[in-house]
Amino acid sequence: MTGLQALITAILQGLTELFPVSSLGHAVILPRLLGWGFSESDPSFLPFLVVLHLGTAAALLIYFWRDWVNIIGAFFGVGNARERRERWRLLWLIILATIPAVILGAALEKYLRHLFGSPETAAGFLIVNGVILFTAERLRRRGGEEGGAVTAMSWRTALIIGLWQSLALIPGISRSGTTMVGGLLGGLHHKESARFSFLIATPIILGAAVLEVPHFFHHQAESGGFGPLVWLAGIVAGLTAYGSTAFLMRYFGRQDFEALDPFAYYCIAAGAIALALFHFGLR
Repeated sequence: MTGLQALITAILQGLTELFPVSSLGHAVILPRLLGWGFSESDPSFLPFLVVLHLGTAAALLIYFWRDWVNIIGAFFGVGNARERRERWRLLWLIILATIPAVILGAALEKYLRHLFGSPETAAGFLIVNGVILFTAERLRRRGGEEGGAVTAMSWRTALIIGLWQSLALIPGISRSGTTMVGGLLGGLHHKESARFSFLIATPIILGAAVLEVPHFFHHQAESGGFGPLVWLAGIVAGLTAYGSTAFLMRYFGRQDFEALDPFAYYCIAAGAIALALFHFGLR
């Protein structure tokens, strides 16, 4: 991987991890489309991704620092009784929404691993992701729900959002997209759905990175340490992720009617174009 490819991958990670367009799908499709020669099976690629994910998780922690500080404060008895109950409840909702992806991810990892090397499959599921986003907006509108806040969400809704999140184990299906869909269908506003999606992304991304830390240190020991470019890529991914989060929270705060449609159109178009290029051997 060249320096330019590393920086492009970092920006891509910071954008697509949070935009509802599937970071994993783009990571599988774009190297093939751009004709990059590096292999995702290369021993150095996984530790590189760990650094990018740590950068993304750090960006989420910084952006939502008040939520996490309040949750930690509740653990130490900070705040009045009502505030502590709300913060403890938010923590349990985050935990409930995280459990399905952890269990299913561990159970299905070896069965889904072969999909990571198939750009055609990722492109197909990118189209499916777009259809899911588009359909969810119509179902929400037909349901006639006004939308609510995370604090009013039931534990069943949190668990259902967690099940939606599990679909993102498939390259091309967006984690943030499916969790937002679960939140919208559960009665949340777009902004509240995005907020909860980003809150539950933090333990998921950190957990995935921590699982690969042994590989990270093993490769670091073998290679004599990573060069400054890898750490720069992690910083770039973090800065991009922070900007993406700020933009999306502002966007969903202003747009609560068919707000997922632009992302749906993009996923359908991008997946269809990629499939056509692969099918006709142009890439």
